[in-house]
Amino acid sequence: MTDPISDMLSRIRNATVARHQRVDVPSSKLKIEIARILHNEGYIQGYRELDAKPDVNGGVQKTIRILLKYGPRGERVITGIHRVSRPGRRVYFRRDAVPKVLAGLGTNILTTSQGVMTGREAKRTGIGGEVLCNVW
Repeated sequence: MTDPISDMLSRIRNATVARHQRVDVPSSKLKIEIARILHNEGYIQGYRELDAKPDVNGGVQKTIRILLKYGPRGERVITGIHRVSRPGRRVYFRRDAVPKVLAGLGTNILTTSQGVMTGREAKRTGIGGEVLCNVW
């Protein structure tokens, strides 16, 4: 797999379309930070890191279990999730050029020199960075 972040976002997108209650993704520090932001912004119910399990290559891989969130009538909270910066095309923004998602209704997730944060936090802090994804 060449882009594990895109794999995580695709798993979340596919699970919400299929109305699953949870989705498991292979763990990494960056993916945990993305899940933390999705939880803080109210897009998911929660997440937790599960114990390590043997993977196909004989190694051990931890897993993140993400609990998805739906509205009172079963409508999806995450209606769209889009990978912006990819391994073949990195997308960076300066602190004054961080874009809004759907005129402020969505959230973009950036990786900066001070860690992973939302676009609003980056603008408030006065730093730019690489835009990982947009969520709405």
